[in-house]
Amino acid sequence: MIRTAKTENGWVRGIEAADPRITAFKGIPFAAPPVGENRWRAPQPCEDWEGIRDASRFAPIAVQDTPGIGDNIYCREWHVDPEIPMDEDCLYLNVYTGAKSPEEKQPVLVWFYGGALQWGYPSEMEFDGERLSRRGVVVVTVNYRINVFGFLAHPQITRQQPKAPANFGSLDQQAGLKWVTRNIRAFGGDPDKITIAGQSAGGGSVLSQMACPGNVGLFHRAVIMSAMIRSPYQEEAVGIPKPLCEAEKNGTDFFEFLGVSSLEEARKLDAFYIRDKYAQYVQNFPRMATVEDHCFCYGDPLKLFLEGKCADVPVMAGNTKDEFPSFLPAKSEKELEDVARRLFGQRAEEFLQIPEAKRLDETGYYGKVCGLECTIKGVFGWKKENGGKQDYYYYRFEPDIPGWDQPGCFHSVDLWFFFETLAKCWRPFTGRHYDLARQMCNYWANFIKTGDPNGLDGDGTKMPQWIPYTGKQPSEMVFTSQGPVSVQKEENAYVKFLSEESVRQIRAQK
Repeated sequence: MIRTAKTENGWVRGIEAADPRITAFKGIPFAAPPVGENRWRAPQPCEDWEGIRDASRFAPIAVQDTPGIGDNIYCREWHVDPEIPMDEDCLYLNVYTGAKSPEEKQPVLVWFYGGALQWGYPSEMEFDGERLSRRGVVVVTVNYRINVFGFLAHPQITRQQPKAPANFGSLDQQAGLKWVTRNIRAFGGDPDKITIAGQSAGGGSVLSQMACPGNVGLFHRAVIMSAMIRSPYQEEAVGIPKPLCEAEKNGTDFFEFLGVSSLEEARKLDAFYIRDKYAQYVQNFPRMATVEDHCFCYGDPLKLFLEGKCADVPVMAGNTKDEFPSFLPAKSEKELEDVARRLFGQRAEEFLQIPEAKRLDETGYYGKVCGLECTIKGVFGWKKENGGKQDYYYYRFEPDIPGWDQPGCFHSVDLWFFFETLAKCWRPFTGRHYDLARQMCNYWANFIKTGDPNGLDGDGTKMPQWIPYTGKQPSEMVFTSQGPVSVQKEENAYVKFLSEESVRQIRAQK
């Protein structure tokens, strides 16, 4: 087993995981602490250390609202520890490896956590990389700056740092990825077989990294989970980067809210004071997220992906059944017709002829649909019809999820399954859930290894065939309570229409 490894900055010693065949290296620094003069600056090189650094404990999480306070679903699910260490000095990553020697050259997963770019951390229970490592994958989970520390923009920052004026959290992710390309051989990984993956804002981060020209060649596959968060009914969308000038205005307003007049003053303030003031600030002002700075980010990553202006790699993407449903803002047939004409123009009559368009949901609104599903299918289909050479794999996650709260297939619940970490969850999962998790983790490991999720289950039997999605051959893998089900059939008229409209809206963005 690899228990010690030599990185570019010095030796580290890991710790055996619950399965002693796996070694977990926790809290490895990949950049200098982003404190003092390094606050709101691109990640700087890490200093070397003497001797062997202990890597048996997770590093502190990035500064954010204290986790585990309250009883929302995520506090019950994995944000369970209000006393988890937290520090502005947070640029560390974790490596899980089952390799016995550096010569094994196992494929590598680099994971970016989600949390709306405001919350989250790689030490969340569900992100344990042990089960994937048992399948011959080296897993790397990267911490990065979030919220005001990761995504502030300000005119003074732009003047002083024109080559890196914003997106410090995204630059942290990029620095972690580059560290992997330089160092992962020491852990038995292959830098020529890297998959980047993430869920929610982590999946959006994958799109951002794919669309950054400076990342060409750094990774070879991508997994985008629950992150093409668009509604076919709304032109305004979550995840579209703000123009730098707009983000700078938000940063200027925040400095005024802090009571400082310069970047130098703001860099001297206590990090937790800034955190608490930001929590007050966002009650009335926009949260800070990805910025179109024309240094790291050159536009909406989803549009750039659609247009082929990004890393050209195989992609797996999908959604859970119940997350982020979209509704037409209409409660009567007259309103429905008016909204349809406004949204779809000449195609409105075609839309109104589809029975699902006039189906009332339990909320009293028309046209309930999963915008994520429509967007992913529309984008995948359009790319293949317009010369896309890579394979794109779509999944939908829809098993029963047990628990007194009857949560349905809520946003993020599939993480327990892809990482096969159900045993850490409080929910009363039974045998069929564990079977499904095993198979989902198999598919994921296969994709990380080869770009194709297909292969054998643990008992040597062939798993259901997962066929790439195209507009002409709509194919999906549906993860159900009875196991994975491969579906190949013509899209129903409603999903097809809204998938086309999702693409039209993305292409029409300025």
